Amino acid sequence: MYDVSTRKRALALVEQGRSLNSVSRETGISRAAIRSWRVRLEPLPRMMATAAPEPPADEQAYAYLLGLYLGDGCISSHLRTGHYLRIACADAWPGLIEQCRDAILRVRPAAHVYLLQRQGCIAVTSYYRHWPVLFPQHGPGKKHERPIVLEPWQQAIVDAHPWEFVRGLIHSDGCRITNWTTRMVAGERKRYEYPRYFFTNVSADIRRLCTDTLDRLGVRWTYCTRNGVPFSISVARKASVALMDAHVGPKY
Repeated sequence: MYDVSTRKRALALVEQGRSLNSVSRETGISRAAIRSWRVRLEPLPRMMATAAPEPPADEQAYAYLLGLYLGDGCISSHLRTGHYLRIACADAWPGLIEQCRDAILRVRPAAHVYLLQRQGCIAVTSYYRHWPVLFPQHGPGKKHERPIVLEPWQQAIVDAHPWEFVRGLIHSDGCRITNWTTRMVAGERKRYEYPRYFFTNVSADIRRLCTDTLDRLGVRWTYCTRNGVPFSISVARKASVALMDAHVGPKY
């Protein structure tokens, strides 16, 4: 957690016209944290004081679950003023379904988790009245139609467990595929195959959370556009793919 004076100094540098990259390099503070301070300057306690639930029992599991939630998750109200967390996991990835279930139980060991079959997917579902406090990005409408900014306590968890966060994002709205191309070698056209990671999300804020974290981890990425608009994040450089393979890996 950073005190208010530190936050003000960082924001003052930004107000001078400095880029988030340069301020982050000078101060050692992540760009995402500086961006979140534009929304809320005052630091929050480890959890929001208004609802006062216990913090995540396992912060590493929370970082992964946060990535899953931002990609394919939602929270809905229950008649008895409680809330359901639902993460949609495709039937094709039974390992992902089990990892999602395990992450929920590690974050809230007392929670009950249900697997509800839907067309083509399993909705990994858990009831807990304070899910909106653990995931304050919850709100009316679709995620890409409202601002998505991490609370400072969430950013602190992501900073401590960045690979788990990226893994959750990729396991929800990403994939690892094998691309191919052809080259002329000694007058003969040969086919080459290479692995590549993609992350696709309509929300510019969620894409930015992904790229900010990849930057911190030294992963080189590029944007793929749809009709000239950035849409997917691609990781194709050999060294960066190797990093992703070591810490993320394909869904299974």
